[in-house]
Amino acid sequence: MRFRFAIAAVLGLASCDMIVVSALNLVTTTEFTVQGDTLLMNGEINSKTPEQFEAVIAENPNIDTLVELNVPGSLDDESMIELAYRVRALGLNTYLRSDSEIHSGGVDLFLAGVNRTIESGAIIGVHSWSDGSKDAKDYPRSSPEHEANRKYIEDMLGSDEFYWFTIYAAPADDIHIMTADEIAQFGLAN
Repeated sequence: MRFRFAIAAVLGLASCDMIVVSALNLVTTTEFTVQGDTLLMNGEINSKTPEQFEAVIAENPNIDTLVELNVPGSLDDESMIELAYRVRALGLNTYLRSDSEIHSGGVDLFLAGVNRTIESGAIIGVHSWSDGSKDAKDYPRSSPEHEANRKYIEDMLGSDEFYWFTIYAAPADDIHIMTADEIAQFGLAN
């Protein structure tokens, strides 16, 4: 995501962010590496990521754990949610090593694991989403704009409390690094 903002700053166009996101959805931004029954993941989730994931799983049906290393977020929330529901349907576990750093959509994907493990030292960053003019917290709780993300969190964790926490933790253009107490409070690891 930082790369996208850097390009936007260099080009200096008001609509540049949308142009860059569209362009980055046309190329591969996620890297998968297989190590035995473990799938290592790096990079931003985009519209190509679910297809990449399916190809790796087809060739490696023994995969049982997805390890997120550096996943700064998602360029396409619909693709992230599609991928996450697939991870859950396959019964995969998710894992964060002590050197893992995940933000935003990377955190949402982590929640898809049947068993979720977080080593001490892993960095988990959350923030609000934005539609370009308003942040999530600017919409009433009953607003349909919340539903897809709220329902996803509820499906993964059994409650939508974590969703509401994330949208108030930091604005869309910032990040909140979760504390160990917050991670425990919302049951991110199980």
